[in-house]
Amino acid sequence: MVFSSLLFLFRFLPVVLAVYYILPKRFRNLVLFLSSLVFYAWGEPVYVVLVLFSTVTDYLAGMAVSYYKGKGLQKRAFAAVLCSAVTNLSLLGFFKYAGFLVGNINRLAGTDIPMVNVALPIGISFYTFQTMSYTVDVYRNDADVQKDFIAFGAYVALFPQLVAGPIVQYKTVAGQLKDRRESVDLFCNGIFRFVAGLGKKVLIANQMGMLWEEIAAMDTRGLATATAWLGVLAFTFEIYFDFSGYSDMAVGLGAMFGFTFPENFNYPYESKSITEFWRRWHISLGTWFREYVYIPLGGNRKGIARQFINIAIVWFLTGMWHGAYWNFILWGVYYGILLVLEKLLWKRLLVKLPSLTRHIYTMAAVVFGWALFAWQDMADATAFMCTMFMQAGAGFANVHTIYLACSYFVLLIIAAVFSLSMPKKFITSRLFPKGTARRGIAGMVFVAAISAACIAVLVNSSYNPFLYFRF
Repeated sequence: MVFSSLLFLFRFLPVVLAVYYILPKRFRNLVLFLSSLVFYAWGEPVYVVLVLFSTVTDYLAGMAVSYYKGKGLQKRAFAAVLCSAVTNLSLLGFFKYAGFLVGNINRLAGTDIPMVNVALPIGISFYTFQTMSYTVDVYRNDADVQKDFIAFGAYVALFPQLVAGPIVQYKTVAGQLKDRRESVDLFCNGIFRFVAGLGKKVLIANQMGMLWEEIAAMDTRGLATATAWLGVLAFTFEIYFDFSGYSDMAVGLGAMFGFTFPENFNYPYESKSITEFWRRWHISLGTWFREYVYIPLGGNRKGIARQFINIAIVWFLTGMWHGAYWNFILWGVYYGILLVLEKLLWKRLLVKLPSLTRHIYTMAAVVFGWALFAWQDMADATAFMCTMFMQAGAGFANVHTIYLACSYFVLLIIAAVFSLSMPKKFITSRLFPKGTARRGIAGMVFVAAISAACIAVLVNSSYNPFLYFRF
């Protein structure tokens, strides 16, 4: 079940909201826990067992960490954290990487080890990182142990962000699990944010996705260079509006239930360096790797050489986190190299360049990165990128290029404009300032118009995937 589906919008969500607010507050975590399990089971009933297993494992590990730390037994507390990490990473490794590992061993060693063919549980990368952060936070005294199993279960399985983030660290919502204050204002803000995300997903990401799918399906021998770049540009907008739209919907849903989730995107396509881009893109993942991998490895505190090694480790793992394919690993290595080069050259060269030049450099690097990211088959990726740089294909442009560019021109302009913060700033500060009556009216009109448009599209369209579900 996805947020941008009629089933979710008209059946699941209204029922859950009604039950949640009808019952007394002491039952609301239970409602969230049970409804989240139903939400997850709708697509993969078997893997609910996996979510429950992770929940029980980390709940008990957290209790053990708290108990041993209270007794002054630090080594045993650390052993409990280690047990939690090994269990979680083993599950993630088996379901996500076992087939990849076996396949590569067979190719390199000429062996014939039977392939491990298991379906990837949706959202396992997200909720695994969440549950791991809990035991670490308890061990570090960054959060108190959660003794209420239902509250902890609600945290792990919380359906607004269970399957595609943002990755919510336990310490950021610990207080909200115990005592959160739902309000009309927060609920209305949640509706607005959810509808804005729904519009991003249905009205922009899905349409950009259809353009990308059409171009990606073409034979590269008949593909023009300009068409290839048009396809990558479409994917660049699709993945941003798809994932940021989902994050907006998750934040909005959280607000409807009284939660405040962290932001996951901050207009990354405005960035003027790769470093800045990764401070704005998938913020919760970057924060997780920084706090639980980069800093524990020593961060930038042990000299420049060690810092570069730490960056390399983090970005290799970041690539691996996205999927068990070589293109994701190379994509992570690609960004690791760019970040190291920026640290070496920034003060001497890059910072002296004009702002527009730095922005062009950043976006060129990002778009090329998405070209690598989009193809799981490296042979297809190589052929497509050769076409992008006129080393293959059918020349620079052709009639089909012009047709696609004209067909999607308006949508590409809309996507480019709304990937920037300027429209929001202009609308909220000039047209509809905070505290004015016309702002409230405009908000209601916006919600009604975008909702109607999205529903109309969903009724007549079968193309409605979420890209990050596969990660």
